[in-house]
Amino acid sequence: MGIFGRKNDETTAAGATADTAALTGDYTIDPAHTTLGFVARHAMVTNVKGSFQEFEGTLHLDGKDPSQSTASLDITMASITTGSPDRDGHLKSADFFKTDEFPTMTFRSTKAEALGGEDYRITGDLTILGVSKPVTIDLEFNGAAKDPFGNERVGFEGKAEIKRSDWGVTWNAALETGGVLVSDKIKLNFDISAIKNA
Repeated sequence: MGIFGRKNDETTAAGATADTAALTGDYTIDPAHTTLGFVARHAMVTNVKGSFQEFEGTLHLDGKDPSQSTASLDITMASITTGSPDRDGHLKSADFFKTDEFPTMTFRSTKAEALGGEDYRITGDLTILGVSKPVTIDLEFNGAAKDPFGNERVGFEGKAEIKRSDWGVTWNAALETGGVLVSDKIKLNFDISAIKNA
């Protein structure tokens, strides 16, 4: 099933399908069934995975014209977790995210594209430490269904790569064997479940 209809439906040039109306509307991201994660290379040899536990966001899906779809996300930076309290504390400090001064990271979409099949791409402004830079996220639509509580849900998986230094997050430490402790490149990954607003 494509983002706005089934694959065997008649598809228009805009990437929409004949039964798109059912999914058109406004959605609220469900934090209990959504994961906003990241991966950073540590000490040049392993990956550290983390996520944010507190966030809120909305989606607008336009079935007639997918390019008019939008997304908005606000993430509480102090909710960062990597499985190590000491490391989490360092990430919240002035060396990294300065969560006392900049408590929220935001994403506001500026462009949406239907790439064909289940694949979509959304571009928007990611704001960290008060700095806004464009980010492009590749998305795969996982489907739409009514849950046991009567909620109409849609699901997406997404991924992107950024350089943290583009937002002024530059702290690092040199390794005796060469290289640095924390990679500049950060992989972002998303599993999103959103509920259609009544």
